[in-house]
Amino acid sequence: MNYTIKNIVKIGSLIVTALFIVVISGCNPDETQTVVNFTELTWEDNFDTDGAPNSANWAYEIGDGTAQGIPGWGNNELQTYTDRQENVVVEDGMLKITARQEQFGGRNYTSGRILTKGLFEQSYGRFEARIKLPWGQGLWPAFWMLGDDVGGTVSWPQIGEIDIMENRGSEPTITHGTVHGPGYSGGESIGKSYELTNSRYDTEFHVFGVEWGPDYINFYVDDVLYNQITPADVTGEWVFNDNPFYLILNVAVGGSFSGNPNANTVFPQTMYVDYVRVYK
Repeated sequence: MNYTIKNIVKIGSLIVTALFIVVISGCNPDETQTVVNFTELTWEDNFDTDGAPNSANWAYEIGDGTAQGIPGWGNNELQTYTDRQENVVVEDGMLKITARQEQFGGRNYTSGRILTKGLFEQSYGRFEARIKLPWGQGLWPAFWMLGDDVGGTVSWPQIGEIDIMENRGSEPTITHGTVHGPGYSGGESIGKSYELTNSRYDTEFHVFGVEWGPDYINFYVDDVLYNQITPADVTGEWVFNDNPFYLILNVAVGGSFSGNPNANTVFPQTMYVDYVRVYK
């Protein structure tokens, strides 16, 4: 189906507005999508240096959530996150986050979760990563963003969450883009799935991104715009205003979203990240 897309390109102080027709899968025929071309690179990691992720860009989340007061990370997840290179390492020009079946930290699985909190945060722009996903029942890879907690005085879901990409490892052709906020979090979150027709997320790299402005969040896979969420779409307060958000990459094992591994799930499983880039 053909839908009208409004494309706004900012060049210096000049704004050029163009209307054109493109083919977008998964939108309603009466939707008018706002697509903003953010062209100024503000932050990137191309994972060119072998070893641990660049500490100027990334910090580790450690443990099973118990120390943070949310055992299982609030989702009944089964893994403990570590800073070991067995779970998180840069090599061969990419970041590798690997989930393993092993006894560690009181859990039967280990994996990795890294984030830019306190190192890089931005309000609005384009946030994207080129990723190849793991595969198997019970795996839950994700590329997502959380709002700054404003000195620890504001908690989730009031801080806002933008899930740029989530995947159930048992569904290698389907990913999900979602937002969480007050009144629409957890099982009541607002989002949409995108299904590949001639590829899989675990056999090829794909680019997952959002373009975020004051009153919209656009979701992309490989530059295909498959959903737009605006204040009119959420069932509570729109918390995606001028508050800066930070980036998170992780692979969870088990949990409410993906279900638990079964006898057919093969470990280890790795999420490969070629790059992460942010524009404004």
